Amino acid sequence: MVTRINLALQGGGAHGAFTWGVLDRLLDETEIEVAAISGTSAGALNGAAYKSGWLRDGRDGARKALNSLWARMGAVNDMRMPSWMATPASIMEKWFTPPTKNLAAAMEFSPIQLAGDAMGNIVSPYSYGPFYRNPLEPVVRSFDFDDVCSSEGPRLFVCATNVRSGKVRIFTKDEISTDAILASACLPSLFQAVEIEDPATGKLEAYWDGGYSGNPALFPLFEPGLPEDIVIVNINPLERDELPITPQQIDNRVNEISFNSSLLRELRAIAFVQRLIASDRLSEGSMKNVLVHMIADDTLMRELSVTTKMVPNPILLATLKEAGRAAADGFLTAHRQALGKTSSVDLPGMLN
Repeated sequence: MVTRINLALQGGGAHGAFTWGVLDRLLDETEIEVAAISGTSAGALNGAAYKSGWLRDGRDGARKALNSLWARMGAVNDMRMPSWMATPASIMEKWFTPPTKNLAAAMEFSPIQLAGDAMGNIVSPYSYGPFYRNPLEPVVRSFDFDDVCSSEGPRLFVCATNVRSGKVRIFTKDEISTDAILASACLPSLFQAVEIEDPATGKLEAYWDGGYSGNPALFPLFEPGLPEDIVIVNINPLERDELPITPQQIDNRVNEISFNSSLLRELRAIAFVQRLIASDRLSEGSMKNVLVHMIADDTLMRELSVTTKMVPNPILLATLKEAGRAAADGFLTAHRQALGKTSSVDLPGMLN
């Protein structure tokens, strides 16, 4: 029997390669069908690749499209990245073993990276004038948007943050474009805001990264025609035991907290509705009984930092993909039977 699920894919820069691995493993499961995907930033890129590949050639097409996406991401070359970070993977592997922890430390404390952080505090993305470019643009433009926007296959929802109002905007169907995905991944310290016309007013609105308002947005997945199960792929650690004391640690934790805050708000709302349903204070069918699941590897993500999110190093991407596959495999082993029946996440325990 085929089980239909929704996917909610967090953003987190290069750490989105973890989600690549999760999706790669889920594609092995012929009895699991993805009905809808809500994605932010890297989650939006993963969702667009998954959907376009799926429509082209089913599971094999989705896997090939994801592989192609992250091959292109690994080739991104930005002038703000230290040149040694683009060293061939075979050499990097000799330098850093295991690659995640040592590479993260080397990146975080390299003189060039520290200088780049300092420059980021005084130089705006608008300082580049006519020389400005978004390094993600060629990656996003390579998508087949006829497939990405199609009414066939999994529904796709892309989240971005309206700079003027601070409100979330969800792009879906024909609204999804190169600019919509770039907006979803627009960190304002690195990239210029992406301007997109508001269909309601006809005015141009500027957008920043969707992580500030929905990382990922869950509410689009509450639609009546979609399944109750939402599988969240979390790439930002919810908790860290140690107190951040260095500037890098503080910056990293602020990033994690801000990019998890919208998700936690929506999970609290789901938990509240679950309590009302369990106590018979809501009539049957008046609100959706959302079943929440989560795939994550907080141990690995705690070894990384906001710095490694910014640099799609091929060795790091490969490590994250394998970690994602392993995490998805562990989830399926432990909770496959819960799909369609009950939540596998203890929301009260998580939120209290």
